[in-house]
Amino acid sequence: MPDANSYHIEAADGGAVTLALSGRMDLDRFSELTALIGRIFDSYNPSKLDVDMRGIDYLDSSGALFIVQLEDEARRRSVAFTISGLSREKMGILSLIDRDAMTRPSLAPRERRMNLVEQLGAASLTAVRDIYDIISFGGELVYELGHSLMHLPKVRWGDVVSYMKKVGVDGLPIVGLISFLLGLIMAFMSSLQLKQFGANIYVASLVAVAMVRELGPIMTAIIVAGRSGSAFAAEIGTMKVNEEVDALATMGFSPMRFLAIPKVIASLVTVPVLTIFASIFAIMGGLVVGVVGLNLTIFTYIQQTMKAISIFDIVAGLFKSFVFAAAISAIGCQRGFKVRGGAQAVGNATTSAVVTSIFLIIVIDSTFAIILHYIH
Repeated sequence: MPDANSYHIEAADGGAVTLALSGRMDLDRFSELTALIGRIFDSYNPSKLDVDMRGIDYLDSSGALFIVQLEDEARRRSVAFTISGLSREKMGILSLIDRDAMTRPSLAPRERRMNLVEQLGAASLTAVRDIYDIISFGGELVYELGHSLMHLPKVRWGDVVSYMKKVGVDGLPIVGLISFLLGLIMAFMSSLQLKQFGANIYVASLVAVAMVRELGPIMTAIIVAGRSGSAFAAEIGTMKVNEEVDALATMGFSPMRFLAIPKVIASLVTVPVLTIFASIFAIMGGLVVGVVGLNLTIFTYIQQTMKAISIFDIVAGLFKSFVFAAAISAIGCQRGFKVRGGAQAVGNATTSAVVTSIFLIIVIDSTFAIILHYIH
């Protein structure tokens, strides 16, 4: 008789094979037993298979499933199959396996491809829900921000300074480089047309007005959205996945006040300052083209720049950058708090934060362009 939890295969003349099982046939041995199926039929090629179960001490549904799979494989290969040593208890457990249910198709609903109208409807519903979530989060954020301004000592100023460094100081090199190159390109391309009419001096005006009023705030906002907005979403999203946000709420802290407010305050302070630097670097890029390629003096270029821009243009650009900063930080935090799932959900939230922020930047800038046209 085989030892406990073992099996023995015996091949007789005429292709008859006996599989003697002993010990327990349970879930722990299921993978071991199922590996026997291929070995028996491929190695021994039986014409008849008898399963001796007299040595089985314990049989559960996993062991019964193995017997059913073994019998089905024997039937598929036209091999005579018999079972010996079955007690009434073991036969009752074998009867628990519903062979018809195993061959029936799954009852789970099949995913149906939606047609164009259904896809448009689903996308519209998703957009409406997203807008509702953003408005709801924005209202809560404004309330918490007002509460924090009324209780300044309770604001986590250490985190605010840390985020100001991440958003502003760490972002200054890339903002400065891109703005410098943008100003240089604008000055060079515009000079190709203006110098035909002897209007080289107006290159300074074009670069200054375009950067201070429009391109400076919008380019800075897009860079901040890609750098900091995505970082806000990833940071809060990771904390959400790790249940750290729930832990804060359990300890009596407001997650909005603890996590979002420092990021928003830091963005509101640093993005307008970055916008000023962006405009300065762009004007410097135009200055290089004006001095090197257009034979303008540094004094003349700067004087024309100061004549072209007004206080209204500077204030309008800074106010737009302030609104952009609020939108970027709010969307980044909102997408982070919405994360449900694992690492993939964090990645999706990060991507969504950047895309949504850039879309809102364009919409807000378009709205300001219309409003400022009638105000000025």
